[in-house]
Amino acid sequence: MSANSPSRSGQEAAFEIRAGSFSLPVLRLFTASVEALSPGLESRVAQAPDFFRNTPVVLDLGALDPADALDELPLLLGLLRGFGMVPVAVRGGSPKQAQAAQSMDLALLPEAERAPSFEPASEPVRKPSAPARTRPQPAPAPPAKGQAAHAARTLVVTRPVRSGQRIYARGGDVVVLAQVGSGAEVMADGHVHVYGNLRGRALAGVRGDTEARIFCQSLDPELVAVAGRYVVNERIGRERLRKPAQIFLQEGRLRIEPLG
Repeated sequence: MSANSPSRSGQEAAFEIRAGSFSLPVLRLFTASVEALSPGLESRVAQAPDFFRNTPVVLDLGALDPADALDELPLLLGLLRGFGMVPVAVRGGSPKQAQAAQSMDLALLPEAERAPSFEPASEPVRKPSAPARTRPQPAPAPPAKGQAAHAARTLVVTRPVRSGQRIYARGGDVVVLAQVGSGAEVMADGHVHVYGNLRGRALAGVRGDTEARIFCQSLDPELVAVAGRYVVNERIGRERLRKPAQIFLQEGRLRIEPLG
C-alpha cells in the first residue's frame, strides 16, 4: 500500500502526489544588471499586463558571464515581483550562480533543448478588461511578512559594514548600529535600519514586501531599493543627502522623506 493511498479502514487520503507537466515562461538573461533590465521589462509588461500578472517565470542564466556573481539577484527578483511576476526557478549558469539562486529559495532546473521564450505575442494573450496601464502595479505583500514576523527575526549588526561585505536578514529586519561603507550592501526581507552613515547599498523587502522601509541617520547611498523599486545616488535630491531619511513605497513609487 502506498503512503498516500486510502487505508483499509476507509479513511480518505490527506494528499496525493502526481507528476505534472507545465510550460513556464523563461526569461533569458543577457545581463544581470537591474538598471539595464528595468526599462525593457516595464515596456513589455505594459504591452500585455494580463499575460504577466501572477505568472511564474524561470530565469535562464546560460547566457551570462560565468564569473558574474549575481550580486543584484535580490534586486532583480524584487523588480520582477513588482511587475507582478513570480520567479520560481533558474536554469543554466555556473555553480556559483546556482548557489546564489538557491540562497534566494529558487529551484534549480536542468538545461533543456527547447523551452518557451519570455516573449509576448504580437497581440496580448488575453484581451485586458481595461486599457493597459503605463506602469504595472506592485505585487501585494505576502501576509507572512508582516511587521510581527519582522520583529521576531531581527538581525543586529554592531560593527561597520565595509566595502565588499554583504549582510542579509532572511525573513526579517536588519539593524546596523554603525555605518554602511561605500561598496557594502545590507539587505532584508523586512525593514533596513542604519544608525550610522549609509554610503553603500540598502535593499528592503527583497522578496517583494511592499510595506518594508529603509531608515537611516545619514543618507548618501550608492543605491536604495524597496521591493525592487530603486534609485541611485545621482537621482536623489541634494536636499535629502547626508540627512536622516526614510525610504518607502507609496502607490508603487519610491519616496524619500525626512526622518522625524
